[in-house]
Amino acid sequence: MKETKPAEKQFEQIRDIILNHRSKALRSVNEESLLMSWHIGRIVSERINSNEWGSKVVTQLSEYLRTKDPSLKGFSRRNIYNMVAFYEAYSNEAFIEYSTKLPVSKYLNQTNEISEIVHPKTAQMNSKSEIVQNSPAQFKTEHNIVQTETVQMPPILILLTFSKHTIIINNCKTIEERIFYILYAYRENLNYNELQRCIDTNTFASLLGNKKNLSKGLLQTYPQANVMLKDTTFVDFLNLPTKHSEKQLHKGILENMKKFILELGKDFLYIDSEYPLQVGASTFKIDLLFFHRGLQCLVAIELKSTKFKPEYIGQLEFYLEALDRDVKRSNENPSIGILLCQSADKSVVEYAMSRSLSPTMIAEYKSKLIPKETLQESFNDFVNFLENDK
Repeated sequence: MKETKPAEKQFEQIRDIILNHRSKALRSVNEESLLMSWHIGRIVSERINSNEWGSKVVTQLSEYLRTKDPSLKGFSRRNIYNMVAFYEAYSNEAFIEYSTKLPVSKYLNQTNEISEIVHPKTAQMNSKSEIVQNSPAQFKTEHNIVQTETVQMPPILILLTFSKHTIIINNCKTIEERIFYILYAYRENLNYNELQRCIDTNTFASLLGNKKNLSKGLLQTYPQANVMLKDTTFVDFLNLPTKHSEKQLHKGILENMKKFILELGKDFLYIDSEYPLQVGASTFKIDLLFFHRGLQCLVAIELKSTKFKPEYIGQLEFYLEALDRDVKRSNENPSIGILLCQSADKSVVEYAMSRSLSPTMIAEYKSKLIPKETLQESFNDFVNFLENDK
C-alpha cells in the first residue's frame, strides 16, 4: 500500500482551503442573487398593491431592462412575477416568525467554523460590518439603506437557490410545507428536478405522517427514525403492471436504483441484491441490503408484491439477527429491517408492530400520490430532529 508523502498532507490542506473558499464564493453569489430578487420583488409588489402599476407596466419593465442592457438575463415578465411571489411569500409575518425559531444558524455557521480551522484568525479579512465602519461615508449610506428595509430577508432562504424557491412557492401553500422542503432540499442536497420530484410525491406527508408502522424496538433504538424513514415510496418510474410479481418489482428497482434511492432518501447507500446469509447449513438471501449514513447501520429491505401479512415479520427479524451476529461491524448500530409491501391494512400493521422488539418497519410502495395535509405536530418532530442532528 502506497504511503502518503508528508508534502501531500500539506497539499491536501491547500486543496481544502480552495474548496472551502470556492464554496463560500458560490454561497455569496447565491445570497446576493436572492437579495436582488427580494428587493425587486418588494418594489414591484408595493407598486402593484398600491395600484400604481398594472400587468402592462411589469411587461414594460421587462422590455426596458432587455433593451437597455441585453446582457441582463433572467428578467422576463414571468420571472419578475416570480420575484414578487418570492417576496410576498417569505415576507409574511407568520413565515418570518416561524423561520426565526428554527436551528438554521448551525447550517449557516458551518463554513465559518471550517474557515477558522484552515485560516488563522489574525490573517482573516474583515467582515462586511468592519468594512462598512472603515469605509467612506457614501458607502456607509448605501449600506444602511439596504439594511434598514422594512422587512429583512429571512436567513433561512440562502440555503437554496431562487429557482428552487420558485418550485416550493408555486407548489406548497402552507408555511410548514415550505420550510420543510427548504430544509429537506438543503440537507439532502437535492437538485432542481429532485426537489420537484419530492414535492410531486408529497415527501412532506410520507415522511412526517402519523406513523403506526414502526416497531417499538425501532423507536427505542432510533427515536429519530420517524422523521428519517418514509412510510410510503412511489415507484411509478418502474412502470409496473397492476398485477406483478416480486421478481418484476425487484428487477425494476435494480434497473432504476438511483431513482429508488432518491425515494428512500440520499442517506441510503446500496450494498447488494440478494445478499447471502449463511446460517448453519442453510443460505438465506436478503432482497436488498443498504447502509444508512445517518443512522450508521445496515438496512435490510424485503420486497412483497402482496398485501402485508404478520408472518412476514418473523422472516425479517431472522435476517436482522443474522446480520447483527455475522455481518455488522463493532462500530455500527443494530440493523434495521424494512418490509416494502404493495399495500397494508393499518390496523393489522399496528397490531403486528405493537410488541415487536426488533427495529423493523412496514412501508408501502405506490404509483399514485397521497393527499396533502397539514402535519404541524410531525413537522415539529422534524425540526427537533434537525436541531439535534450532528
